[in-house]
Amino acid sequence: MTMDTQRKHLPADERRAVTIEAVIKLAAEQNPSDITTAAIATSMKLTQGALFRHFPSKDAIWQAAMEWVANHLLARVERAARHAASPLAALEAMFMAHIVFVAEHAGVPRMLFGELQRAEDTAAKRMVQTMIRRYGERLHTLIEEGKAAGELDPQLDPAAAATLFIGSIQGLVMQALLAGDTRHMRQEAAGAFAIYRRGIARAA
Repeated sequence: MTMDTQRKHLPADERRAVTIEAVIKLAAEQNPSDITTAAIATSMKLTQGALFRHFPSKDAIWQAAMEWVANHLLARVERAARHAASPLAALEAMFMAHIVFVAEHAGVPRMLFGELQRAEDTAAKRMVQTMIRRYGERLHTLIEEGKAAGELDPQLDPAAAATLFIGSIQGLVMQALLAGDTRHMRQEAAGAFAIYRRGIARAA
C-alpha cells in the first residue's frame, strides 16, 4: 500500500488530526484567510469531497484547528509550570515553552491573529478568546503565588503583570513574523523575560 493510499484510508480521528496539521502548515506559508478547502485537500492529496466527509465546512475545520491549538498550547505551558521549582521559575518556564511552541508551529500565531481580527463572531474566534482568558487566569494565579512566596513585588498588579507577560510574547512573535524567521525567538525570549523578571521581582 502506498503512502497516498494509506493517507486516503485513515481512521476519522487521524484524518481530522492530519487535516489540522495541514492547515497549520499552510498558514505558515500564506495568509490564513486565503486558505481554501481546495488548497487543504490538495496538500493532503485528497478530494474536497473526502475532506468534507470529516468536516462539514471550512469554519468547522478552523474551529477544530483552534481547539487543537488551545488544548496543546495550554497543556504545554501547564506542563512547563508544573515542573518548575517556584512561581517565578514557573512563569519563566511558561514563557519559554510558549515561544518554543510557536517556533515549532509557525502557522499558529498567524491563525490566532487572523481570527481575533475578524469582525464576525465565530466559534473559532470564541475558542481563541477562551484560550486567552484561561491563560490569563493561570498567570494571575502564579503571580499571586509568587507574591505570597516573597518572590514578586508585593504591590504588583496581577492583571497588569499577566497582560505584560502575554504582550511580551506577542511582541516577540510579531517581530519574528515580520522578519519571516521564528528560529531566533528562543534567544530573544531569554533576554525579554529577564527584563520582565526585573520588573516584577521583589526588590532585594
